[in-house]
Parts: sequence; C-alpha cells; structure tokens
Amino acid sequence: MSFCTVINCMDGRIQLPVITYLKVRFQVDYVDNITEPGPDGILARGDDHTLLASILRRVEISLEKHQSQGVAVVGHADCAGHPVSHDAHLRDIRSACKWLKTRFPHVPVIGLWVNERWEVEEVAQE
Repeated sequence: MSFCTVINCMDGRIQLPVITYLKVRFQVDYVDNITEPGPDGILARGDDHTLLASILRRVEISLEKHQSQGVAVVGHADCAGHPVSHDAHLRDIRSACKWLKTRFPHVPVIGLWVNERWEVEEVAQE
C-alpha cells in the first residue's frame, strides 16, 4: 500500500478530482485527506497557530504511519472559506508549499489549483 497526503478544502466538489489527480501524480493507492475551509489561505497567513499545529500534526501522522510519498496543498475556484481572486489563491498556494517544505524537506510538496470546471492544475512544486 502506498500513500500521499493532501491538505484540501472541505468543499465536496473538489474531493474526487483532487484524489484522482494525486493517485496518478504520486503513483499511490491511497490519499490521506486533511480538510479545512480555505487551507491555502490558512497556511499562507500563518496566524492561527492552533490550527496550524493541528494541520502539521495530521501531516506528520500521514508521513510517519503511512510513509506518505508527497504532500499537496489545494486551492479552488468559488471557495467559500477563502474568497479571494485567482491570483491571490495562486500566491497563497505557492507560499503554503514553501512553508510546508521547510517543515517537511524530505518529501515533495506540490500546489494544486482546481478551476471553475473542476479540473486540477499543478501550480507549484517544492
């Protein structure tokens, strides 16, 4: 069994496209899901230390217990939890990836954007 990890929005519309993309991208059987509303914004802002610690702990569990082969951060169109422009989402996704890479330097960290047609685009790689 092989795994990767995603820090994804809780929005149900993007779950399956993201999981399908990641299984192919990392060539894994399973995707561990960490969900929050607007996670790209949460990670980029870095101001909710309790929530950040919770997200990091869940990533650590996935890495340690499932030997996750990569981590992805997702932003998407029409996000109620982080209602910002497309450009702001891309900036936040890239910032979140850089921040995560400093904490988990031994695994690939990628950023994904899910557009208004629910198509997944890779927009960052650390």
